[in-house]
Amino acid sequence: MEAKANMERSNPKSAFKITPKPPAKENTRPQEFKLHTGQRAVKRAMFNYSVATKFYLSEVQKRQVEKVQKMIEDEEIRSLRKEMVPKAQLMPFFDRPFFPQRSNRPLTIPREPSFRSVNSKCWSCISENELYYFQHAHAWNPIK
Repeated sequence: MEAKANMERSNPKSAFKITPKPPAKENTRPQEFKLHTGQRAVKRAMFNYSVATKFYLSEVQKRQVEKVQKMIEDEEIRSLRKEMVPKAQLMPFFDRPFFPQRSNRPLTIPREPSFRSVNSKCWSCISENELYYFQHAHAWNPIK
């Protein structure tokens, strides 16, 4: 036994027991699974149908309301036309004839537009004082 103990001390690998490899596992097979796409497609089709029917019913109801309103308006117009009594226009008075009179305002003095001075600057660059001067300086220049 002593010899065995000496061997175990001198050879550390013999101290560990060799364990056999576990048997190889079988290949895993995927489990079948169910997708709910078919059920979802049916539910979506039902939802789309219900939305379409609601839209169609609302359109039909709007048309009916418009027809009723138009019938009411037509009936009101008919009743107003029956109640209306035609009245003759009054004759104009010819004892005071109209005589046009000449205006007291002075005649407008025509003048040529001066595009050269305006084009030298853009309108947004002209200050209020320059615009005032421009208007009053060119207002009294008669056409030659």
